[in-house]
Amino acid sequence: MFAIVLPEFDYELFSIFGKIKLMIKTPKAVIFDLDGTLLDSIEDLMDSTNYALESCGLEKISLERTKQCVGNGIHKLAENAVPHGTDPQTVEKVFLALKTHYAQSTKPKTRPYENVVELMELLEKNGIKTAIVSNKPDAQVKELRDKFFMTVEKELACGEKEGIKRKPAPDGLYRVMEKMNVTKDETVYVGDSEVDLQTAKNTGIECINVLWGFRDKEFLEKEWKRIFGKAPIFAENCAQIAQILGLKKYD
Repeated sequence: MFAIVLPEFDYELFSIFGKIKLMIKTPKAVIFDLDGTLLDSIEDLMDSTNYALESCGLEKISLERTKQCVGNGIHKLAENAVPHGTDPQTVEKVFLALKTHYAQSTKPKTRPYENVVELMELLEKNGIKTAIVSNKPDAQVKELRDKFFMTVEKELACGEKEGIKRKPAPDGLYRVMEKMNVTKDETVYVGDSEVDLQTAKNTGIECINVLWGFRDKEFLEKEWKRIFGKAPIFAENCAQIAQILGLKKYD
């Protein structure tokens, strides 16, 4: 198993504002976003989206365009993917085709980002609970948890379902925090998008923004300023997350 290398911590590494101490108090729980944070799923999402668009006689979208469309659930993905001015009936047809195709797909191109599985294992060894909250349908979140992230308890891998508002509403995070018996001050949220930043703010917990996901750094810097009004906490790789959280190294 790959060992996460933990070099000496550099407090300047994570801030565009200079020497600001950005190490977070080691939490009792870490909640992760799924797509763009733990899983590189964008190609499978694009393939299902383009299948749906073509089935409705619409033009396919690029990988970069797909990245801009995701983050707010599958219905919003369909809305964002269709050309501006598309009638509501066609949007619904695209949504249903996308939802069905993606649910039935084996998702052959979806895989964890480098070292995220090892990071989850390291968190567990440090006695830190982990959970996943996604805007994906709940059944698909649990399916992907079973495939890639068995260290996360199944009931702590949660997606969109009736009675739970999707992110950036805090409902999903509150639900898993209650199950883990942790407070806001004991929890950190890790995500890749502005939706995740707003989710963390709405929940009242600390946030780490990963830079390997579906949004670029320049955009996220602006969103940090807009949402939090403070220096961003960025991680370019899993070793940096371990550093920010002050995790102990295990061989």
